Amino acid sequence: MKVEVDYDACEANAVCAGLVPEVFEVDDEDQLHILLDEVPELLADEVRHAVRSCPKAALRLAGD
Repeated sequence: MKVEVDYDACEANAVCAGLVPEVFEVDDEDQLHILLDEVPELLADEVRHAVRSCPKAALRLAGD
């Protein structure tokens, strides 16, 4: 499973980074970064929750 970001919709409010900091990071310029190319199975449920929690619906899962 991979996380994809719609950077046009993303406001980098860091909800996802707060939920799963192992996968999501917002830098000092308010840019969201996905830290892992593939989401490990161990974090899959947490990442699904983070994707659903995005207030701008800027995240989606590929290969889920």
